[in-house]
Amino acid sequence: MPVIRSTAPIALVVHGGAWAVPRDMMERNKEGVLHALTAGWSILNRGGSAADAVEESIRVMEDDETFDAGRGSCLNAAGEIELDAGIMNGKTLQAGAAAAVQQVKNPISLARAIMERSEHVLLVGMGAQRFAREHGVAVCGLDDLITRREIDRWRLAQAETKPLSRRSRVASDTVGAVALDKAGTIVSGTSTGGTPNKYPGRVGDAPLIGSGIYADNAIGGVSTSGWGEGMIRIVMAKTVIDLIARNGGDPEAAAREGLAVLRKKTGGDGGIIAVTPEGRIGIAFTTPRMARGSMNSSMKSPLVAV
Repeated sequence: MPVIRSTAPIALVVHGGAWAVPRDMMERNKEGVLHALTAGWSILNRGGSAADAVEESIRVMEDDETFDAGRGSCLNAAGEIELDAGIMNGKTLQAGAAAAVQQVKNPISLARAIMERSEHVLLVGMGAQRFAREHGVAVCGLDDLITRREIDRWRLAQAETKPLSRRSRVASDTVGAVALDKAGTIVSGTSTGGTPNKYPGRVGDAPLIGSGIYADNAIGGVSTSGWGEGMIRIVMAKTVIDLIARNGGDPEAAAREGLAVLRKKTGGDGGIIAVTPEGRIGIAFTTPRMARGSMNSSMKSPLVAV
């Protein structure tokens, strides 16, 4: 993964979700985020756009059964997959998102199509699926995204005699990416299958601008993971952006402070990735683990960990 030789900084950070990643899944998570980081970085390194890098990084993870996004997503209480995704451009403040959508192979590509080819920000359900078909976004069958692992997980959840606790719903390996390209544009994106056994129609923070993602070229870009209901209540992504603006441009300190606010006000946990216009990268999480990878033009090699 070579470093681009340019006076303009570039940067990319990806995450595969902040949760209690089981030990037997750690290596797969690490390999998955490295694959996503490599795909996105190759675009930035040859002068490509932040939007292309974010979309490609997230598509890689949506296609990887390891993660709760695209194929391999959690099943809802009705035994179906409903997907959420969002993307935001920090130069124009344009954003696009899809929520509770089915039969879409890569919801991040649908979110980008909504951002760039419509006057809307958020489309849901059948309307989002119709938009996908009309704009050439790849669709699939209802069962094409379902894996045996998630069927077994769903059956165990269905056998429970009491509702899932709030704490158990924290475990959700949402995926995301934030990129800075050589033109100075910052783009943030997030994609998820949501929480296991969720109520049909439930939408978390991932597609909500200001909660799951935010980007502003003057300040930075953020993507979140964790307990979505809590993230929504404190408008997490925008909160972290505001903290970066106030603390002199330190994305990691802002991410830690944002998570402290989340825990104090809601009792929730999660993870945050962020990038600033200078290419500074911030990563923080309060869950047991978070799959993440990062690279910028001042680094000799990528950092990948779980």
